[in-house]
Amino acid sequence: MHSYQEANARERLRQLLDEGSFDEFIGPAERVVSPHLGQLNAPVAFDDGVAVGRARLGGMPVFVAAQEGGFMGGAVGEVHGAKLTGLLRRALDERPHAVVLLIESGGVRLHEANAGLIAVAEVMRAVLDARAAGIPVIALVGGANGAFGGMGIVARCTNAVIMSEEARLSMSGPEVIETANGVEEFDSRDRALVWRTTGGKHRYLTGDCQAIVPDAIAAFREAAIDAIRATAAPGAGAELTLEALEQEQAMLSDRMARFGALSDPADIWRELGMPDPANVAMLDIAPFIAAAAGRRAGAQ
Repeated sequence: MHSYQEANARERLRQLLDEGSFDEFIGPAERVVSPHLGQLNAPVAFDDGVAVGRARLGGMPVFVAAQEGGFMGGAVGEVHGAKLTGLLRRALDERPHAVVLLIESGGVRLHEANAGLIAVAEVMRAVLDARAAGIPVIALVGGANGAFGGMGIVARCTNAVIMSEEARLSMSGPEVIETANGVEEFDSRDRALVWRTTGGKHRYLTGDCQAIVPDAIAAFREAAIDAIRATAAPGAGAELTLEALEQEQAMLSDRMARFGALSDPADIWRELGMPDPANVAMLDIAPFIAAAAGRRAGAQ
């Protein structure tokens, strides 16, 4: 079993996709690098930390992007974001079955400031444009850097988020929250608290991700194939509708009403009716999913 978390972006692509099917756009040989990092004497990467292209997944044609957490934590800069946006826009012309985003990012690349912020905003718009055109977008989150900041928002703009227990998903990272509001608000050194709050199990229980899998590339592959097929089912619809937005808003309002006064995720798990909430973190994925059946916030 090959760990998703321990693999780099290209290893994930090689094992996730149908063998030999990945056709990369703007690969490292073209040396399209950030125009900003060199001016700051910062290292560059010839793919700017993201690999994009077309491939097949379970025999289905897909477009795919994989962020490299080993380069600046997968942070998004001008070129990095343009590659993601270009991939999604090209999908409008070629009409793949889906776009699959292997997200691993701490957010915007601080070295590139406004250029990075604009890039992430363009990625969000491109995700929604793809969905409006009936092309589902699936996010896989399982890397060591998690999905934070702008890319955390991008993940929640997709049709489905697939996570492992080890994954993390949030708008603001623990260090950012602690810096802004103090250690009393959120202790970023408390790793158990960090994972209880932002990790895959909590996100699954609160309805922020649609599937949780073991830390194995094969498991992510199977779940991604299932998610694509589910969005192709009659009546599923990839587009984001007003009805879906209203349902999401109702779910968030209900979440605040039910859990807003609770200070620890374990208290939320107890409120959801999870048996033995103190030991949720110790459960393997299969028994965890079984215990969570019918207890997820906002689950249909």
